[in-house]
Amino acid sequence: MHTRSGDPGAPLAVTDARGRVVAWSTSASLLVGLESSEAVGRPAADLLGTQPQWLTGPDEWHGTLDIRRMEGDSRQVAVRASRLGGASGAEPLWLLARETQETFPTGRTLTHWLQNECPLAVAIYDAHVHCVLQNGEMRRLLGVSDEEHIGQGLSAALIGVGAEEWEARLRRVLKTGQAEEGPLVRDTTLSDPLRERHLTASLSPLRGPADQVVGVCVTVTDTAARRTAQERLAMLNEASISIGRTLDVMRTGQELADLAVPRLADFVCVDLVDALLSGEEPPPGPAAGAVLRRVANRSVHEHTPEAVVSVGDVDFYPANSAQAHCLATGRSALYRTPSEATWVLEDPLRTAKVQEYGFHSWMTVPVDARGTTLGVAMFLRSRHSPSFDDEDLSLAEEVVARAAVCLDNARRFTRERAAALTLQRSLLPQRLPEQSAVQASFRYLPSAPERGVGGDWVDVIPLSGARVALVVGDVVGHGLQASATMGRLRTAVRTLADVDLPPDELLTHLDDLVIRLASESEAGAEDLAASEIGATCLYAVYDPVSGRCCLARAGHPLPAVVRPDGTSALLDLPAGPPLGLGGLPFESIEVELPEGSLLALYTDGLIESRQQDVGTGLERLLRELSGGDASPDALCDQVVEALLPDHRTDDAALLLARVRQLDADQVATWDVPADPQAVSGTRAQVVRRLSDWGCEAAAFVTELVVSELVTNAIRYGSTPIQLRLIRDRSLICEVIDGSSTAPHLRRARAFDEGGRGLMLVAQLTQRWGTQQTADGKVIWCEQALPADV
Repeated sequence: MHTRSGDPGAPLAVTDARGRVVAWSTSASLLVGLESSEAVGRPAADLLGTQPQWLTGPDEWHGTLDIRRMEGDSRQVAVRASRLGGASGAEPLWLLARETQETFPTGRTLTHWLQNECPLAVAIYDAHVHCVLQNGEMRRLLGVSDEEHIGQGLSAALIGVGAEEWEARLRRVLKTGQAEEGPLVRDTTLSDPLRERHLTASLSPLRGPADQVVGVCVTVTDTAARRTAQERLAMLNEASISIGRTLDVMRTGQELADLAVPRLADFVCVDLVDALLSGEEPPPGPAAGAVLRRVANRSVHEHTPEAVVSVGDVDFYPANSAQAHCLATGRSALYRTPSEATWVLEDPLRTAKVQEYGFHSWMTVPVDARGTTLGVAMFLRSRHSPSFDDEDLSLAEEVVARAAVCLDNARRFTRERAAALTLQRSLLPQRLPEQSAVQASFRYLPSAPERGVGGDWVDVIPLSGARVALVVGDVVGHGLQASATMGRLRTAVRTLADVDLPPDELLTHLDDLVIRLASESEAGAEDLAASEIGATCLYAVYDPVSGRCCLARAGHPLPAVVRPDGTSALLDLPAGPPLGLGGLPFESIEVELPEGSLLALYTDGLIESRQQDVGTGLERLLRELSGGDASPDALCDQVVEALLPDHRTDDAALLLARVRQLDADQVATWDVPADPQAVSGTRAQVVRRLSDWGCEAAAFVTELVVSELVTNAIRYGSTPIQLRLIRDRSLICEVIDGSSTAPHLRRARAFDEGGRGLMLVAQLTQRWGTQQTADGKVIWCEQALPADV
């Protein structure tokens, strides 16, 4: 690309005392090939391809620079660098221009640039201390027209304390040739008397070819504006750090308000669409008004007495309100006077607050992220603060825009976490089933939100013979994968429990399932290794007739038991490998639990955290459990409050069960000889016992069931044969024999002489099944008791 260098004498750039470009002219863009937006703020050495030699020279430097251009070539350019004076403190500014043979005053091009393009407020005074030139930035900054300033002294431009002193300084610069800078000149703007300006004036001598002083360059800088710009940049930087530190909608809104008060406003409130707090997609802004929930208030006064709406409350904003308009249009609004906000004056409560605290200016900014308006932020200033201006509105929009992204992230996280928790809780028992063996209660507490949902679960499963299975498990990891795996394992445990497998055999089948799940996951997802799917589990079966409990565990923490005398201890169970390893056996033990004993099953998240190790957690658990005779439900709350910190790093599950035993008169047992003639006598004994229990209404069905099951045991089973009736919530009939062969339900053909017995039992009772034992099997069935029993 061919470029031209500009006319002789054209200004190129302005640099600060460190050689960093603060202004870049059109001539410099044509010469080097970089636009102003690309050059300002960068070192001149990088842009021009040469070191800034003028920084170490006198007030004016002349020389030739070998300037490197974007095309790759270089060009020799004669350059003059003139010291303009500092903008703040003692740091000078340097004006770089192509060398010209003209003496002061400067050539046409330089004059044009100073008047129209230079970003600094500059005025030139001749040797008679008369202004010969002031640029547009000086006119804007001081508010003095050319007619008032040209031909006059410096005192005509500087209004305020010390103006005459500065004119004397200007004469001194002409005489001595030494630049001068001094204290700030303070002034106020006519448009806003509450806004005070802080100006810095710097005087630098201008020299002719013979090094004589021929004039003075005066630069005036609004240091307050520069300081304000720096403060706003710092505020934006802090916004990116302090807003959105948590994925909590309410907390993020409060962080926005905390940042803006008092640096930007005297009072800030943040109102969001109510659906946002539940993670739902916010609806489009309604035209007839807006229902918003207040998530944050912040004021320069303690306890935010200006707030009309408390944090957490919902308020309705009419269609003519700033909030409704902001939601409907998605645009910000600046109100410089109370009369511009008619909707406030229509509300007596808000009008009273405006008058009491002197609110005179406010801004409404939409909380918009990814094209969706989430709510409105309002900024207010009271009687002791200047009115908002367009720069304030621009700053508020940038801060709110950064907060809006954090709020939308929090909303999306809330939605996803709510969905995950809903899935997880749907996989957990909603309520414990009714049964007589234990009085049980459980608690499940998810980990901190950033950890995601986990795979802990508990379950209480009624079994045959009034027995009950107690289950607690923990899937490795967090997230939806862990929850889904937990749901599959819980379903598998319930299915295996229905088969009445012993605890050790049930864990063996569960181990095989986890291995298959890991294999399927490895084949279906390259980023998920088989070793990443694993779990621990503890399975216990309690029999209220015998008062004995059979337990087995797969890598799970030991259960705790508190006996009726108040002593507590951990049950010594074989550890067993975690589920998913395969090839290693599981072992079960059987213990006797006196009536009233408390059995505690839990996951490691209850006893282990950053605040305590496992040993300490177990000691605290046993101490809390043995503290009294409270109900399992109350004990659950007590244990959770004592052991779990507010910020949990892992899920925690706790299942407490206080065991019961059935009374001796609720169970009737008969030994049955292996003789078909004994069936009638057994039926008669059953009818008498039902009469003693007041269950005569169940006698007919029970006679038929007993006759069928006992006959099958005599015909197809082996001795010993035993019949047991249990009167619990239902009437349970069990026939035990020494054979391990289990019958199967089938539909008899038309001419078959048998095969209809179990079909009859299944139709007459609520449910039936078989249970394998070490000595044979049990065939059982249940039927409902009459309502008056």
